[in-house]
Amino acid sequence: MTAAAPGVPGLRKAAAAVLALGLSAALAACSGDGGGGKGGGDPKLSVTGAYVSQPPLTDMAAGYLTVRNAGGGADELTSVTTPLASEVTLHTTQGTRMKQVSSLDVPANDRVELSSGGDHLMLTNLSHRPKVGEKVSFTLHFATSDPIEIKVPVEPTTYRPKD
Repeated sequence: MTAAAPGVPGLRKAAAAVLALGLSAALAACSGDGGGGKGGGDPKLSVTGAYVSQPPLTDMAAGYLTVRNAGGGADELTSVTTPLASEVTLHTTQGTRMKQVSSLDVPANDRVELSSGGDHLMLTNLSHRPKVGEKVSFTLHFATSDPIEIKVPVEPTTYRPKD
């Protein structure tokens, strides 16, 4: 057994306590949010209000929905797939200008709303012209969250959801 250095009783105990405290703090900092530092938590996504307007043409339709994020971490809607169309693109609308984008942000504790006259999905090269009342399968793909599969009703061209 070795004795503590004269004049410094309990130095080893104090050093061990400081080291343990430092390691605990470092481990707590490393466990973080697991979401790549995108806002302090994981995204918790859900989809509401989804529909497709019955298209006036046979080769193109528009889709609308709201992605809600109840989590503390942000995410991005990166793509949407559906058997109804060979291509689905994401669009933003600013004023009267529509612009295709590669993704749409889904902020933490917020939502992204795709609505008529605003951000929306464009479905092109349709497999058929969907009829009112038909249900269409969509799969939403995100940067960090698992894909979400939904069934989307086809509504009349003039349909406007209630707020």
